[in-house]
Amino acid sequence: MAARPELLAPPEIFYDESEARKYTSSSRIIDIQAKLTERALELLALPDDGVPRLLLDIGCGSGLSGETLSENGHQWIGVDISQAMLDVAVEREVEGDLFLADMGQGLGFRPGVIDGAISISAVQWLCNADKSCHEPRLRLKAFFGSLYRSLSRGARAVLQIYPQNDAQRELILGFAMRAGFAGGVVVDYPHSTKSRKEYLVLTCGPPSLSTATQKARGEDGGSFSEDESSGDEENSTVSVSDRHRPRKRQKLDKKTKGREWLLRKKEKMRSRGVDVPADSKYTGRKRKRRF
Repeated sequence: MAARPELLAPPEIFYDESEARKYTSSSRIIDIQAKLTERALELLALPDDGVPRLLLDIGCGSGLSGETLSENGHQWIGVDISQAMLDVAVEREVEGDLFLADMGQGLGFRPGVIDGAISISAVQWLCNADKSCHEPRLRLKAFFGSLYRSLSRGARAVLQIYPQNDAQRELILGFAMRAGFAGGVVVDYPHSTKSRKEYLVLTCGPPSLSTATQKARGEDGGSFSEDESSGDEENSTVSVSDRHRPRKRQKLDKKTKGREWLLRKKEKMRSRGVDVPADSKYTGRKRKRRF
């Protein structure tokens, strides 16, 4: 099994000029990118009114996913950290506007200007510390916070990810929820090792009936929900996590300093020659909040 690219090198190094051209010229990758982008557009659930939307392609690479956005009549902005990938996109004369940027440092767009966002196989790169100054939690926080601000109210972001494990999936989803998003994970073909695909479907704002997470696809290409699937939690096809803010952890009080401790303390002070008040039945008794 080939090693995951994010474990081999940082994206701006791994996708050098040679790898960028190899990636873009592969007919297999072009077909996969087109299918993943079409599915992401479906999950975006944009209004079918014929009006083109301004979409954000995060980790746009050489513009393969952006071509699908253009074919569907939308305008788009692409962001990527690899200069080599963007150079290939310019050579291919893609229709979107391209920006060289690190999504882990936040997205520099004005609030509410983006109608929807997609990302194909990019967000899991944020879980790796490629530099000594990189802290994955801070990078995820900066990314999701800036993404939430840049989206218009009620807009969606569909992020196709390849989490390395359950902990990584929960980490990504957790920071999305903390940023204010509602939504969850849609898993297509959950029982297939080869065809399994995970999409983080997020809505900018609180959950509502109109922004419910869509159904996943099954092995036969049809869609189905949790109610129609088996009761096994591990194989559930759609897991929706509503927006919630984690409660602050209450500090565990150390051993209470009661009457006995106070009497010992006073006796110790007396042995040192310190003048302390005499003991009484009120010594060490907790005062009421008001008299």
